[in-house]
Amino acid sequence: MSSHADPTQTSASTRPDQNIQNTTATTDSTANQDASGRQPTSSAASAAELASTKITLLSALKTFPDFPIPGINFIDILPLFQDPKIHNALLRALELQVLEFTAGAKPDVVVGLDARGFLFGPSLALRLDASFVPVRKKGKMPGPCVTAAYEKEYGTDYFQIQEGSIKPGQKVLIVDDIIATGGSAAAAGSLVKQSGGELFGYLFILEIPFLKGREKLDGVQTVTLLETNGD
Repeated sequence: MSSHADPTQTSASTRPDQNIQNTTATTDSTANQDASGRQPTSSAASAAELASTKITLLSALKTFPDFPIPGINFIDILPLFQDPKIHNALLRALELQVLEFTAGAKPDVVVGLDARGFLFGPSLALRLDASFVPVRKKGKMPGPCVTAAYEKEYGTDYFQIQEGSIKPGQKVLIVDDIIATGGSAAAAGSLVKQSGGELFGYLFILEIPFLKGREKLDGVQTVTLLETNGD
């Protein structure tokens, strides 16, 4: 894992006053029934399953104080992929999260960002019965490509997508591990629009709130699976 201070690396960096929290209410031992004693609707059952699964995922994360620089708490997501049961729980939670914020609708295409969106994007696409399309750095894919630029700390970089990989009118969900400054996610959104796709939403595992990356996403629905508590 890189030791530089790029906030978009494979884990979230938070300030010391930020703690991982689960923002969805937990359920008690009577979760199989609602307050009136009736069996819950499938929506309520899914919400309860999602809440419980988030707790499991949060407990699997690791935090490293003062990494990569003093004053930063580094939240490592890689343990989510090291245990098959936790990995499966992650995919299930992502699936439930998509169905929750889309009211049960499914995307036609899942777009994963280079490179950490590739860790879970293809598996999530299979669960949603959608195709998977990778967004890669410029020069990494053969054939005609669509290109979008985005600004990084030390200059401009470029994302590309293969022409024809997204058909006009297809509903597209963009996924990545973390939303930080939002530049790379916005570039991916531009590629979807240039390809004629309908941007369905953004889904991330974690967020670094104080970097305000959502502000670059043009108001498109953006959901973070595991919330952090920031200013």
